[in-house]
Amino acid sequence: MLLNRKQSGKRWHLRPDGAPKVTGQLQYLTDMTLPDMIHGRVLRSEYPYARLLSIDTSEAEALEGVYAVLTSKDVPGLNRFGIATPDQPVFCEDIVRYVGDAIAAVAADSPERAALALDAIRVEYEELTPLNSTDAALAPGAPELHEHGPGNVLHRTEIKRGDAEQAFATCDHIVTETYYTPRQMHAYMETEGGLFVPDEEGRLNVYAATQHGYKDRMQLARIIGCPEENIRVVSSPIGGSFGGKDELNVQPYGALLALRCGRPVKMHNSRKESVRAGLKRHPMKIEMQTGMSREGIIQAHRVRITADTGAYATLGAPVLNFCTEHCLGPYAIPNVDVEGVSVYTNNGLSGEFRGFGGNQAIFAMEGQMDRLAAIMNMDPWEFRRRNMREKNDPGPLNQRILVTDGLSQVWEALDRSELWQKHQHPPADPSMPPWIKRGVGAAIAMHGAGLGYGIPDPAGGRLSLNNEGKIEVAFSYEEFGQGLIATLEIMLCDLFQCSISDLSIIIGDTDRVPHSGSSTASRSTTMAWMALQRLQTPFRSRVLAVASEMSGIPSDELVTGPGGVWRKGQLPAETSEVETPEKAEGTKVAEIVAVGSESDQTAESYLGASQYQAKEGVSSGLLISYAELATQGEADEWIFDTKFDYPTTPDHVVGGHYLYTYAAVAAEVEVNTLTGETKLLDTRHVVAAGPVINPMGYIGQIEGGSVMALGFTLTEDTVMQDSRYVTTNLDTYLIPTIQDIHTNLEVEAIEDLPEGDAFGPRGIGEIGSVALAPAITAAIHQATGIWVNRLPVPREQLVRPLNVPLQEGVSPS
Repeated sequence: MLLNRKQSGKRWHLRPDGAPKVTGQLQYLTDMTLPDMIHGRVLRSEYPYARLLSIDTSEAEALEGVYAVLTSKDVPGLNRFGIATPDQPVFCEDIVRYVGDAIAAVAADSPERAALALDAIRVEYEELTPLNSTDAALAPGAPELHEHGPGNVLHRTEIKRGDAEQAFATCDHIVTETYYTPRQMHAYMETEGGLFVPDEEGRLNVYAATQHGYKDRMQLARIIGCPEENIRVVSSPIGGSFGGKDELNVQPYGALLALRCGRPVKMHNSRKESVRAGLKRHPMKIEMQTGMSREGIIQAHRVRITADTGAYATLGAPVLNFCTEHCLGPYAIPNVDVEGVSVYTNNGLSGEFRGFGGNQAIFAMEGQMDRLAAIMNMDPWEFRRRNMREKNDPGPLNQRILVTDGLSQVWEALDRSELWQKHQHPPADPSMPPWIKRGVGAAIAMHGAGLGYGIPDPAGGRLSLNNEGKIEVAFSYEEFGQGLIATLEIMLCDLFQCSISDLSIIIGDTDRVPHSGSSTASRSTTMAWMALQRLQTPFRSRVLAVASEMSGIPSDELVTGPGGVWRKGQLPAETSEVETPEKAEGTKVAEIVAVGSESDQTAESYLGASQYQAKEGVSSGLLISYAELATQGEADEWIFDTKFDYPTTPDHVVGGHYLYTYAAVAAEVEVNTLTGETKLLDTRHVVAAGPVINPMGYIGQIEGGSVMALGFTLTEDTVMQDSRYVTTNLDTYLIPTIQDIHTNLEVEAIEDLPEGDAFGPRGIGEIGSVALAPAITAAIHQATGIWVNRLPVPREQLVRPLNVPLQEGVSPS
């Protein structure tokens, strides 16, 4: 189905947070204020690699208006953090390993005084020569950045299957290429920050953006040295993350300062500090050698991946695992020799980023496929079909995966698309200047969802009828722009034929939601859907049973509907389709509580307020309202919980995935060979991800992912020199603007799932970002004949002299 507003009809559901966001009324966590709050700042290293000889804080402590100056000696618990490998110091003790390393933190009565206090801290260093590349870090005799070595290797991976060496000896054609990908910045609109509030009971309330509130709570408890229950983390709404706020950032400093001072502490990074200290996409070098028979069947594939993880681990090991798994693509290759290494350097931190290593791997693998097809003088799409895995083949790690037709379906849909036909039959345009070249390229991907085998991946949720008579759902997922709230509204309205005004949706608050895992790895929609499938029957049974007792009508003659319980056959016809906010009778779009902006809006009022409240509007045709039902029995009788794990392969392959989403992408580009500029004109994404719950959100995710991929491909690179950022702000970092993005984008959704599928809609948060880069570079090749192996595409590589015949008497000078 081609997704657009017309095709989606009544399912075109406006986001409840849309209007507040575009009007600027929505208050983010970094907008929160309290009358008695003070301001925190962090002193970061002057050098990418140095010994700390001394830290003198006495002058800063003596300044008027300075309430605290903290260093490593002031950390009561573990002076380390990191979700998977806690190797990053809260405050450095003896060594600094990158320019974002924290040495001290201050709290003062104004941001200006806090800045003065940072300037007053005297730090003596012994500068060391930084390891500014993976080659330098892996060189014999290189200093070890961490004691847990060996050397500067964080993690190694490998896939060995068949005999690649022998297979290469029999191949008729071999393509060898090295691919390079950039250190991309997340560039979220809201930089890292939050408000940290100690209360009278000794608990700490943390209002700071994260993709996993429970993980933040666990890490902060280790740092503070207290029970997790002593900390509350409120983590939504978020002004963008894309993986960049998955790790702790300002939270340790805000928490420690607030507890030391006994007052609320506000922290908010400038963009420059966000660039300096924040995560980036892993820059990678991927060496590939791929061999095939004279019939165009791939026989052997050798890959060597080198990832620069920077000074600390973050999630460098899982990212490398994912990249290794996806560097084989969706292809059946009998002989495989893959090795990967993630390397510590003194460069900026690399970490989790939308696509999670898949972007780099798919760019390289799809580049190989195009080069191999060119050698065969074969249509590149047909070449892919010849080598694609069959429906029942195991996954890339030889693990069992859920069988679907998604791969062949996206291939076939793109093959018949009008855009791809342009590649096969490029139209002539004599009006085009000779320096403007056009081309069309395509790529295909299978992308694993969830954290993979062997990694804890809990899920669950809570469904209840609260004392206000609202159907309340609670998850520990976050809303960071992906449209989760709208999707949950649609799911609940579908299940109970209710109105938006009947709902209360609670997310991102560890005091109010069960542990349902993180908002990452394209897992949230699937897990929410599975949780509601488990919860709907007991919840509905309870509702109808109590309504039957109250009305005397048998429960099998009752149904849930807008406002409460109805007799079957009397439910308003319009509720058979999901109610959209602009057409909801008697209701308005859910009002999102504005935090911290109005004079009477305080953090305390936010603590007890649902983020999403809707105005009451109940039809008069009800038998019993939800509010009346809520008065019956004890409150806990209306609460239903479920716990389960994300589905994983039954095979013991660490990191191996079970559920995959499939996508095929075609892209048309225009290349100016005078300037080297590439313009993306048209794209078509075909995605096989199961049922479309939220058409608007689905399109938004694919479009947003593709714009991020466009930057990855053409313009974005956080440049470093000698382990220092040359790119320090957005003035020198080229994010695609409205003028740069594609003129046209079409999204075709394939909703088919195998009969009896128990997993519902698959996540699509990443799939829109992983395959566009190779489609663009393939289009550049058709346009110019130039193979691109480095991102962002070097403009100078595309510049060609213009050989135009001169008229008689005209001088070339």
